[in-house]
Amino acid sequence: MIAPRSFAGVSLGRPRIMGIVNVTPDSVSDGGTHFDTSAAIEGGRNMAAAGADFLDIGGESTRPGAEPIGIDEELRRVLPVIEALRETGKVISVDTRHPDVMRAAVEAGAQVINDVTALSHHPDSIATAAGLGVPVILMHMLTGDPRTMQDDPHYDDAPVEIRDYLTARAAACEDAGIAPADIAIDPGIGFGKTVTHNLQILKRMEVLTATGYPVVIGVSRKGFIGKLSGEPMPANRVPGSIAAGLAAVARGAHILRVHDVPQTVQALALWQSVKAVDA
Repeated sequence: MIAPRSFAGVSLGRPRIMGIVNVTPDSVSDGGTHFDTSAAIEGGRNMAAAGADFLDIGGESTRPGAEPIGIDEELRRVLPVIEALRETGKVISVDTRHPDVMRAAVEAGAQVINDVTALSHHPDSIATAAGLGVPVILMHMLTGDPRTMQDDPHYDDAPVEIRDYLTARAAACEDAGIAPADIAIDPGIGFGKTVTHNLQILKRMEVLTATGYPVVIGVSRKGFIGKLSGEPMPANRVPGSIAAGLAAVARGAHILRVHDVPQTVQALALWQSVKAVDA
């Protein structure tokens, strides 16, 4: 397939950054930093000013073992943040697996649906996304449930099996009327994967990029970085997050989903400069 040129109106001629705005009290990576609505809005504005191309707003934690929340509570968390962050001019994505939230979020101004279950959590998800006419990000999560995804995950060949799952979900989306150019895929680093699985995905990124879909990678502050580095605090895993992110873009990943936007912008600027300079 031909390499993707853009996603959601953003050129993919260079790696892009998606800033994470978790409007949750219990996300393991940022400890509820943006749970307060005003804090989430300020955080999103800061990410936009620092160079994020996308702002990904989620109201339901999907950390390992996380329990689901009610739709009304998820809407209460995300809608005012989406409405406020539209003024940044950045592409707003909503991180949700619920059709009712997808509809309300798009009405509020979200331009992308980012679903950790690849639109499989609810039987109406694909039809809802297709009817809304917005681009989608399909993520792989083993078992499709945060409560059980880390219960002894097993693959014979993690990159290939994840690719096959995601291309099958993309095909289902296309059958429902979602244009191929409006589909991106995310292997779901840390979602039903061991440390070795995560490293295999990063090392063999070409298995995913060969599909022709834009590849989104979320390694930011993930647990496997802590296990490899010995750093127990997610907020202190920024160097490891940047190293893993650069490994991904060096192998063709298109969008990095991160908590630490200024640091990632700086790292990518240096990486691109080295790549572009005449020898």
